[in-house]
Amino acid sequence: MRKLACLALVACGHPAPAPVVPQPAPAVAQPAPEVAVPAVPKHPWPATRTDDIVDQLQGKTVRDPYRWLEDEKSPEVQAWMTAQDTYARGLLASYAGRDEIAKRVAQLFYYDAVGAPIHHGEREFYTRKFASKEKTVVYTRDKLGRGRDEIEHVLFDPNTWSEDGSKGLHGWYPSWDGKHVAYAVSEHNSDETVMHVIDVATGKDLPDVIDGTKYAAASWTPDGHGFYYTWVPPAGSVPVADRPGFAELRFHKLGSDPAKDPIVHEATKNAETFLGGGVSRDGHWLLAVIQHGWNSSDIYFRDARKPGPWQTLVEGVAANFDATVWRDHFYVTTNDGAARYRVFKVDPKKPERAAWKEIVPESDATLQHTQVIGEHLVMTYLRNAASEIEIHDLDGKLVHKLDLPPLGTADGMSGNPDEDTGYVAYTSFTEPQIIYKASVKTGKVEEWNRIKLPVDTSGFVTEQVFFPSKDGTKISMFIIHGKGTQKDGSNPTILYGYGGFNVSMTPSFAGSRAVWLEKGGVYAIPNLRGGGEYGEDWHQNGMLSKKQNVFDDYIGAAEYLIKEGWTSQAHLAISGGSNGGLLVGAAVTQRPDLYRAVICAVPLLDMLRYHLYGSGKTWVPEYGSADDPAQFAALWAYSPYRVGVDAGPRQYPAVLFDSADHDDRVDPLHARKLAAVLQANQTAEAPILLRIERNSGHGGADMVKSQVERVADQFAFLLAQLK
Repeated sequence: MRKLACLALVACGHPAPAPVVPQPAPAVAQPAPEVAVPAVPKHPWPATRTDDIVDQLQGKTVRDPYRWLEDEKSPEVQAWMTAQDTYARGLLASYAGRDEIAKRVAQLFYYDAVGAPIHHGEREFYTRKFASKEKTVVYTRDKLGRGRDEIEHVLFDPNTWSEDGSKGLHGWYPSWDGKHVAYAVSEHNSDETVMHVIDVATGKDLPDVIDGTKYAAASWTPDGHGFYYTWVPPAGSVPVADRPGFAELRFHKLGSDPAKDPIVHEATKNAETFLGGGVSRDGHWLLAVIQHGWNSSDIYFRDARKPGPWQTLVEGVAANFDATVWRDHFYVTTNDGAARYRVFKVDPKKPERAAWKEIVPESDATLQHTQVIGEHLVMTYLRNAASEIEIHDLDGKLVHKLDLPPLGTADGMSGNPDEDTGYVAYTSFTEPQIIYKASVKTGKVEEWNRIKLPVDTSGFVTEQVFFPSKDGTKISMFIIHGKGTQKDGSNPTILYGYGGFNVSMTPSFAGSRAVWLEKGGVYAIPNLRGGGEYGEDWHQNGMLSKKQNVFDDYIGAAEYLIKEGWTSQAHLAISGGSNGGLLVGAAVTQRPDLYRAVICAVPLLDMLRYHLYGSGKTWVPEYGSADDPAQFAALWAYSPYRVGVDAGPRQYPAVLFDSADHDDRVDPLHARKLAAVLQANQTAEAPILLRIERNSGHGGADMVKSQVERVADQFAFLLAQLK
């Protein structure tokens, strides 16, 4: 369960004017000299009113002039959003070369591809992406080589579910016998979903329709008669930010009324937690996992064959634990006492910690996943943020390593615990996805399928560099560029970052990045603290009271790129989304002089009120809460909205806020509020824009054409500023 922007008339980005420093008062008191306040020029974007709202929080005065923008249902806010989005899109469409960019992006986003097959029962299930379709289609066929019908059939095609493409697939889960598939349907690509069940043989949906499956996956019993899933109460029944804490683990028997599904594990009623669970492949052991943010987890288990009380595997330990069950043993991956993780083998008959047997100790690489495939442990590591896969026997002995290309990402293996064949999806910054077919027993790896795109990646180069952050900590960074790129400070450069929630930034191919490189650009991705590249210590040194380390790392990366001649302030853009949106929000409010342009997507920005909306309370273990005096101090110091309001008029770079109209994870109020602040306080001529994606959730819209339009707008905006 270890789990995650008006046309510039004059270029801006120069340092803000220094304030006039008052001189010591003479013996006879004189009026203090006034501090010079930069004049805010009249800008063409829609005006935004302010309210005189002031809070007293933890002894600090907190001004909140744009709180009225939090109420998305207000007709005034809706009108404001429409005006902002209309203005932004009109300006973005006017940038030279925008349509050319869109055409090239489309060539790389519309392509044919097939996903690795999943073998359950007598059937295989897999996805196909088509250059002619907006959404991926799920297929099934009888298992090849068994002398039966080998013709593939469409299981479900989300392209046909709605005329405007607003309805999409958010996950699908075949039963072990291959007779049924549970699948989650989302409106507007939001996290909110409804679970359905399809009969594979007939292609017809069963009457079983389950609401409240926002965070659910289906864990099937081996006989295929039902599945376990996580249920959350309907919106409005409890405060929106509290819903995750009221999640229950339930069991649904096919043909029964979902409203009467029995509760298998009660809700924690703690909004800072996630509850999940599932049953082992053989149906023997049922696990329930309570995840406390991204920092620790509790695991409980019981015999699913003869229900009884829950037993504790681990509880109250400040570490992450992930249990994989096979042949009546629990294989537990944890960072308890091992920042880069290690693996224990546990007999459920002797679950006490003293009886756990360490079978794979911590190494100098960071262990990401432990899976059981082909009667072996398949272990995925990160070494300097690049993937390695090792195969161990069930007692932990290393058997062999898979021979994969270097400096890439292979996010584990897909396969069954009792079958030797597995599939590994590999990618790098210069290589579109390749799927390898592997024998777990022999370690033999052969190419099974690859994505073919109309792009020559031989002209792209990846470098990994290391630079010191503000406190001297060594930070790694990938720099992707074209061969022959000169370090003369003239390269348009995007610095992309995340830095949080134990999420690792590893090598992967992106068609959009290829377009940027073809335009002569440089793309840099640092491995900031808060991520998981270098273990749990790396994560913890970028969370809670140490969150400023992440911003310092990112600012240090920008300074390194300029110092080394990769780019200059006039040619540097920063970009990030979600927690990465917070990152660039902090960077632009702390060092607005360092960059020429900013992309801030689906961000968190008002860190004193974030926990009141969306899934905010589940992030309190990562960020802290303004309700806690000690945690408030760190949040108050860096909250981009608070810093922006208090800083008043100043020169900002050009900023494009990219928001979504159905983001139920990070409330779009954050983008609205900081966009309003920067627009009101911008003393330069550089544009501050708010673009709002329609039919879009936190991950964006799931139609290719929407993704193409978004990237075209972003790149046209950046190239206009960095020219």
